[in-house]
Amino acid sequence: MLETHPQSIVSLAMPDPGDDDPRPSREQAEAAVRTLIRWAGDSPTREGLRDTPARVVRAYEEWFAGYARDPACILGRRFEREGYDDIVLLRDIPVRSVCEHHMAAIEGVAHVAYLPSDRVVGISKLARLVDAYARRLQIQERLTVEIAATLQRELQPRGVAVVIRASHGCMTTRGVSIHGTTMMTRSLLGECATEPYRQEILAALSA
Repeated sequence: MLETHPQSIVSLAMPDPGDDDPRPSREQAEAAVRTLIRWAGDSPTREGLRDTPARVVRAYEEWFAGYARDPACILGRRFEREGYDDIVLLRDIPVRSVCEHHMAAIEGVAHVAYLPSDRVVGISKLARLVDAYARRLQIQERLTVEIAATLQRELQPRGVAVVIRASHGCMTTRGVSIHGTTMMTRSLLGECATEPYRQEILAALSA
């Protein structure tokens, strides 16, 4: 389980690809898929595979759409908290991501909570924030930290808690091939990392 504090965020930050590594064209991406098909032992010119490179590239545009989103902008519109000062918790947000080590699926749920200060955000924005970071090549630990850090930085609440439970295709479909296992990570910031809120929030997340 991952419990982070602000100073630990830097080491898990998403690397910047930089201008020296320009994005390949669609044609280059499709050619790469054809190369993989040949490497696997099949023919990309076979009828059933002829359109596969284009389909894979379109799928990648969906799976990795998070690179084109600015998570901070998702939290841009905020509302007065109208006197509410207790926990705001959104449970069971679907997580669909891709492991950066084997490019296998990561599937699970995220629970996001915060203690509002001056403002709150629409609950759909919490789900969009999770999805924006999930639709990138990820490790679950970093995904957890990024969601919590962005919510803390942009909303400046009194505290943030993020818990993710997910299964990893790199473990269930290859290697040890163990099914039915899930990994849990969590990031607690501010008042959510201290009592009494810590136990209250963890109990609410596990209920």
